[in-house]
Amino acid sequence: MSTLQRPKISPVPLKRVSPVPSDIEIAQAAELKPIAKLAEELGLLPEEIEFYGPYKAKVKLEVLQRLADVPDGKYIDVTAITPTPLGEGKTTTTVGLSQALGAHLGYRVMTCIRQPSQGPTFGIKGGAAGGGYSQVIPMEDFNLHLTGDIHAITAANNLLAAAIDVRILHEAGATDEQLFERFCPKDKTGKRRFGRGMLGRLKKLGIDKTDPDELTAEERRRMFRLDIDPDSITWRRVVDTSDRFLRGITIGQGPEEKGFERSTGFDITVASEIMAILALTTSLADMRERFGKIVVALSKNGEAITAEDLGVAGAMTVLMRDAIKPNLMQTLEGTPVFVHAGPFANIAHGNSSILADKIGLKLADFVVTESGFGSDMGMEKFFNIKCRYSGLIPSAVVMVTTVRALKMHGGGPKVVAGRPLAPEYTDENLELLAKGLPNLIHHIQIARKFGIPVVVAINKFATDTDAELALIRKAAIEEGGAEDAVVCRHWELGGEGALDLAKAVVKATEKPSNFQFLYPLDWPIKKKIETIAREVYGADGVDYMPEAEAKIGEYTRLGFDKLPICMAKTHLSLSQDANIKGVPKGFRVQIRDVRASVGAGFIYPLLGTMSTMPGLPTRPAFFDVDLDLETGRVIGLF
Repeated sequence: MSTLQRPKISPVPLKRVSPVPSDIEIAQAAELKPIAKLAEELGLLPEEIEFYGPYKAKVKLEVLQRLADVPDGKYIDVTAITPTPLGEGKTTTTVGLSQALGAHLGYRVMTCIRQPSQGPTFGIKGGAAGGGYSQVIPMEDFNLHLTGDIHAITAANNLLAAAIDVRILHEAGATDEQLFERFCPKDKTGKRRFGRGMLGRLKKLGIDKTDPDELTAEERRRMFRLDIDPDSITWRRVVDTSDRFLRGITIGQGPEEKGFERSTGFDITVASEIMAILALTTSLADMRERFGKIVVALSKNGEAITAEDLGVAGAMTVLMRDAIKPNLMQTLEGTPVFVHAGPFANIAHGNSSILADKIGLKLADFVVTESGFGSDMGMEKFFNIKCRYSGLIPSAVVMVTTVRALKMHGGGPKVVAGRPLAPEYTDENLELLAKGLPNLIHHIQIARKFGIPVVVAINKFATDTDAELALIRKAAIEEGGAEDAVVCRHWELGGEGALDLAKAVVKATEKPSNFQFLYPLDWPIKKKIETIAREVYGADGVDYMPEAEAKIGEYTRLGFDKLPICMAKTHLSLSQDANIKGVPKGFRVQIRDVRASVGAGFIYPLLGTMSTMPGLPTRPAFFDVDLDLETGRVIGLF
């Protein structure tokens, strides 16, 4: 525990009414603490804050330099079992636990969570600010534009995409000398100069010249002709809307681009490598370096073409210079929250930013963060990817489970978003529940493979019975090896409903940690993939499609084989088949393709038919969202 003497965070009284109103009604009725006061209570200096209105702000990275000698607090990751399509309340648990630690037990706590994508917000899932009396507020700001970070990512991503296609266009039909004249024209004084964006390419080629006119003919050719193979381009455009009709498009159909048509598509913004980089970067300089390493294509000679080669990495950094700063918000009970980055856990690494965690650990006794979906998804990547780059050691894992999800894994009827639950989920059914418990036990044991103590949070719903809750607790401790298993009512009661969980977590963090990675980086790509498949998913083995085999060989040749692995897999099953529940046995994982996010620093295999652009459902969430023109308040957001 930190020994630094800091002022105490003042809690905000939680005003509860019964019956519990909607999430947005609770959020809009809350007493908001001015963000300036919260920043002061945290020990932040006025010059370390940039305000975005009265209730949210960005925190400058310089605070890390000032607090470099301050010991870190304890680091807690909240994860879950394999969820239903409804989600099991992981963010709500994260917020409720933080409120219990801060507003009720008096610890200095920082919550670190991701910013939600507009895709799910207006699609199936709705918002991601938590729920009931365990929310981040203002929830409208949280779930919508916030401070514009996702828009900055969209702009930077699409600038790089434009740079690729225009480079191919302008290189076509031009001589080496014409390219030299275009890239290094004479200024008014008759002098030529390299643009700042060209310096990285010069360094990569080992050309130690500062005057363009000193380049030999061969150096000019190597410098300015990238000779991109259009069929090898992997970089796609992005938009932060679930728009299935952009999954496959044809570009270059304008009259001036005739002959340069090619098939491509859009991803959702949160699937962009730039989002992954934002979450994994450790400084502005590190982000600039990572942007330069982004591989977008191969040359016709098999050379990896990067954003640095295209001369655009510096401009991308300029677009992202404010997005790198974590966003400061608060919970309903006035405890501080960093909201930063938002990569999905099924197609990316699914964790909030290293920078938010690092700053939080200097300011607080406990940092409570969450990783996306189940422990086989976001938590595995939290450990094997995020912790490698941050150098931070987790203190405990909180495993969220529900009676509902475990009954589904026991063979219960299909759970569909927007439809009422079947009676099997709302009536006591100990036999069905018992059949689903192996999924919880499996997830606890995944976390324990990393040497971290586990506390199970049983997120209680109104229809859960005491006998059902007792059965889960017994199995979690006796069969799973959890330190404790605690029934939580934070959705209904806020921090008060997570007090027992908070006490159990504090106790777990006092135990010695024996943290270890699942695999070393110097293992071959296939061995790392197969270790995750066997040790985390429980698969018998891995099969590779021809395209995946070819990519693995190519990335090994290019020297990318020493990167960690980020599996792109469904979150709805331990296997790659979303329809298979419980703890599958006797299955093999099929790798359809393998891609490289060299700037982010990982290789990501695609399992099954994973899509990087979600689609809207028949009845999207935006049907309920509108503006009350009399009060100016957002309505229908949840």
